[in-house]
Amino acid sequence: MKTNIYVDAFNLYFGCLRGTQYKWLDLDKLSRLMLPRHTINNIKYFTARVKPRPNDPTQPNRQQTYIRALCTIPDLSVIYGHFLSHDVWLPLANTSRERIQYARVIRTEEKGSDVNIATHLLNDAYQNDYEVAVIISNDSDLVEPVKIVRGQLGLKIGILNPHRHPSRELRANSDFFKKIRRSVLAASQFPSTLTDSRGTITKPEAW
Repeated sequence: MKTNIYVDAFNLYFGCLRGTQYKWLDLDKLSRLMLPRHTINNIKYFTARVKPRPNDPTQPNRQQTYIRALCTIPDLSVIYGHFLSHDVWLPLANTSRERIQYARVIRTEEKGSDVNIATHLLNDAYQNDYEVAVIISNDSDLVEPVKIVRGQLGLKIGILNPHRHPSRELRANSDFFKKIRRSVLAASQFPSTLTDSRGTITKPEAW
């Protein structure tokens, strides 16, 4: 079956990559290992450009290196959302109700990826670009477009779940639901060095 993969990058990262040695992830290998009976047509990677932080100024460099590696995969495209950062006052933990203390913090939110995934999922369905859509995410905000694709267009939807606890809504409304296991992540790594039209791509040392 002709299959498109829709990757919620931050949901994937925070679900099963952060704090592991598997961040150098080849999404084509991952998809083929988890979907051996499917013909992978397109992979769409939905993310936003991160900004340097005082405690991690090289984070954007690592992200761009990884995206360069991903772009060596044929038929993979990257669709960008954006970050919003603003100062907010939040209560500190372990303070009494009578004397609540607050701290001013920077809140950063990734915006646009869920809308972008839903838009591409529906548009590709109407364009007959896939027979099966597979979403790598555990975000229940995607339930409504999943329902439309399955209920109104009669196409199949699968979920590859990167989180420990699955979304009940996504599981109930998908044709199949699989957890991404660590053994599959380990078997789906890029080689330490790759090449593209710009030269050599090297896995970040911190990874």
